[in-house]
Amino acid sequence: MKMGAEVLLAGPRGRRLCLQLMTELDPSVRSAVFWLAHDLDPGKGSSRVLLTATSGDDTELPPKPTYADLIAALTSLDVIQAEPRAIDRALAEAVDTSRPWQEPDGEDVLASLPEVTAALTPLAQHVITSPSTLWWSHDRQLEQWAIDWHSPDDPAPLPREPSQALAAWARGARAEEVRARMERPRDPHAPWSGTWWSFPQGPLHTVGRIPLGLNLIEDSFGWEQATVIPVRGTGRTYEIRSGEDWVSLCREHPLEVTASRRHDWFRCTGTNGAWVIPDWEKVAERWDAVHLTTLAYLSSANRALHVDGGTSTVLAGWNPDTTIWLTDAAREWEGPRQQWQRSTDQETWTRTPQLTRPGAPKPVPQENWYEDIV
Repeated sequence: MKMGAEVLLAGPRGRRLCLQLMTELDPSVRSAVFWLAHDLDPGKGSSRVLLTATSGDDTELPPKPTYADLIAALTSLDVIQAEPRAIDRALAEAVDTSRPWQEPDGEDVLASLPEVTAALTPLAQHVITSPSTLWWSHDRQLEQWAIDWHSPDDPAPLPREPSQALAAWARGARAEEVRARMERPRDPHAPWSGTWWSFPQGPLHTVGRIPLGLNLIEDSFGWEQATVIPVRGTGRTYEIRSGEDWVSLCREHPLEVTASRRHDWFRCTGTNGAWVIPDWEKVAERWDAVHLTTLAYLSSANRALHVDGGTSTVLAGWNPDTTIWLTDAAREWEGPRQQWQRSTDQETWTRTPQLTRPGAPKPVPQENWYEDIV
């Protein structure tokens, strides 16, 4: 699989990461991106109002940056300045700004312009070859973490009986598709919205890194506290290392969702046609878990990926480095649950003193754990 800058820049989230990182490195880039992205945003207001609000005066307004100004600033930057913490912050921003149910925002549109993408190439090459991002292409790690967004004094148990959850999901997905065919217009421009994610809700989801994983959440509700639960799982894991791996899963086990996803995914990708996602009940007959690598997310999410004929798919709503457990193959592992609190600036998480629930059973380590990752 290719590993160069072109992989990272192939996807909207990868391009957004690079553009965000550039804004952290240079204030002039930040200013140029702000104004140019505003003009490209589908929900933009008046530039005059923005400039007046910024300057506090309606006279002698400074000239707005041009595309030439932005390209010059991007190409003059020393990309070596991009250190690991800044890369992690840009990754979190790229995930947080994902909107698979609506048009790309101004920054996403700006980053997709060929001349801007080309100017981001040296930075993308630096990022993709940095030792701090090697984990982006790693398969599922043995040790995982489940995130419980409840208050520590009101914890929820780990999801169990995934077969029942998948069966309920499948019934709901098919019923929604039938209703959508009858009730929703075929015009993709119609102002309709519905289910837009492409993974099943209900089964256990785990992440490989804490606290970073607490910030890698699409469509976050701004939670300020989390309980993190150590988990280990066994069995066969299907690895999504690229968009092609996701397409193969959709091609082998297709579930049509054209009517229920048409309007949201057209707004997101600009593509009008038939849509499919994996039939997760069928996938569970062969695989115990499915893991999405961070690099696959950055290069493939929010894109229309061709499956066959006039059919496409979108990787939407699935967070990077997340594993979905399709069978009852994962257990809470030895070690305490951890409580984490978000800082007032909403950017960092701090581990808080451990709280022990009265009467809570101590997790029992299991023996003979194994992995079969494909």
